[in-house]
Amino acid sequence: MDKTFLIITSIADDRNSVLRTFADETYKNDVGYIVIGDTKSPEDFKLEGCDFYSLKRQESLPYSLAEILPLRHYSRKNLGYLIAISKGAKKIIETDDDNFPLEDFWINRSRSVPAYLLENEGWVNVYKFFTKANIWPRGFPLEKIKNKLPELTTRNLIDCPIQQGLADENPDVDAIFRLTCSLPLTFNKFHNVALGKHTFCPFNSQNTTWFKEAFPLLYLPSFCSFRMTDIWRSFVAQRIAWTCGWPVLFHQSTVRQERNNHDLMKDFQDEIIGYTKNLEIGKCLNDLNLKEGKEHIAENMNTCYKELVRLGFVGEKELDLLHSWLEDIKS
Repeated sequence: MDKTFLIITSIADDRNSVLRTFADETYKNDVGYIVIGDTKSPEDFKLEGCDFYSLKRQESLPYSLAEILPLRHYSRKNLGYLIAISKGAKKIIETDDDNFPLEDFWINRSRSVPAYLLENEGWVNVYKFFTKANIWPRGFPLEKIKNKLPELTTRNLIDCPIQQGLADENPDVDAIFRLTCSLPLTFNKFHNVALGKHTFCPFNSQNTTWFKEAFPLLYLPSFCSFRMTDIWRSFVAQRIAWTCGWPVLFHQSTVRQERNNHDLMKDFQDEIIGYTKNLEIGKCLNDLNLKEGKEHIAENMNTCYKELVRLGFVGEKELDLLHSWLEDIKS
């Protein structure tokens, strides 16, 4: 693939079957493969075909973010993005260490794709286009899960530099779903759906493709609920994408998840702020007066995160991390 990198953060050892599968398949498909470790990562991690960054190796990186990023946090994945960018990445694919790639995962990803476009629809549960099951993505406002789906009319070729793929078997759903409903689930094969202006659906970091112009929006916040890190990133990214004329694409499953062990009640506790505030966060971001044009992405990111800090959803220290991220991206 054309200067494509796959990024994972993991504390698993080098026997992890997903990490080993990606080591084999990234080599076959000419994709760079970066794994970011953390405090619990084994010191002797060694996997041929995988560029592993231990904490010690991360500390030597020439990024100001590396000096202040919290330990024991999923947001250390930000360093993987920066490494890929420094190596000339044109596309970044991200996933997790419990997602096995399906055959379609390795099809060359194009920024312009045929898709149904939805605009001015508010909250749209995209999962429902791909299944008749009663299901919603993690981070979707509970107040909106009974909304009727908008009608899809015509498909056109659409420029989408942010693309979210679904996951079969154990898709990304919240703790309420897992505690009350049954899995596994396999999504239907369906046409691409793109969400444009004033249309929200959370997307995660488990099967997502980013093209170069959208790289600044990769930033994962640290000073918020762990279970909202990638969800609130997606809200910010979607809001700023509107100012660039970029819809966010959702496409059929290209991974299947064999989920790592989770304490569902702990997940539930971490997700409470999302259950109670995601609708409000979406409204606040929607109402912000952001500048139009991709040249204003950094300024708009600052505006969005300052608002989340002002409202008390994100800690004030986040702004220091964001500043370092934007400076590192620039350099």
